[in-house]
Amino acid sequence: MDTRVHTSEDAPVMEELKWVPSTVDVTRPSVARMYDYYLGGSHNFEADRAAAKQVEQIFPGVAQSAQANRSFLRRVVRHLVAEGVDQFLDLGSGIPTVGNVHEIAQHDNPNAHVVYVDFEPVAVSHSNALLADNPYATAVLADLRNPEAVLGSARDVLDFSRPVAVLIVAALHFVPDSDDPYGSVARYMDALPSDSYLVITHGTQDGITEEEKAMADRITKVYQNTDNPVTVRTHAEVTRFFDGMELLEPGVVTVDKWRPDSYEDRTGVYGAVARKP
Repeated sequence: MDTRVHTSEDAPVMEELKWVPSTVDVTRPSVARMYDYYLGGSHNFEADRAAAKQVEQIFPGVAQSAQANRSFLRRVVRHLVAEGVDQFLDLGSGIPTVGNVHEIAQHDNPNAHVVYVDFEPVAVSHSNALLADNPYATAVLADLRNPEAVLGSARDVLDFSRPVAVLIVAALHFVPDSDDPYGSVARYMDALPSDSYLVITHGTQDGITEEEKAMADRITKVYQNTDNPVTVRTHAEVTRFFDGMELLEPGVVTVDKWRPDSYEDRTGVYGAVARKP
């Protein structure tokens, strides 16, 4: 098995990835590394690219959807920094690529603090390599489904007596109902003060045709062979994550409709931002 990193065009990097933890199974596709591939990143392996290309064959617009999701994240972080938020907890952050949260936030506020959280060792290892000279940002190897452990680790960087923005972007659709995603989200927000924010994007099959539904079912089967199968949710189910919070306009909409600054194609991903009163 080739364990060198490749670009999305499969151009090899000459140096072996000595920083990849020995516990990483590079023969099993990772949703974080597949997402990195969709975004044009270079931190993915043969198995990740093969699975991602299966999805691309079914849905050629998957890369554009991932990029629209990243564009939403950029707009949201800039908005929150403008509102005075200077602390971000990014859950299920994935592989760091251009336009990550710390780059966006610290561009407008150099003192913004960011904690990335992921259970993908490659994501955390590479994040910390990139952040070695950044005193206000770090990455933690942890599972977002364990809020107490995540919050305990994040306290080294974030001050929970002041507002924090919790970002769960393209992650909750990899958490099945059996793992109580609603309870996990509630525990994060319960631990934070008023004027904290919750940001979520989440895959859906709402409003799709029967032909698109068949395509989505085929994609779901591909993800069954990864480290995290997909659980899509309806508009009402995504809205439920924000119970007790004040949704910012325009509410729960597809990410291309959330305060767009340019034209973007329709996506099957909901996005929303809410403030804790």
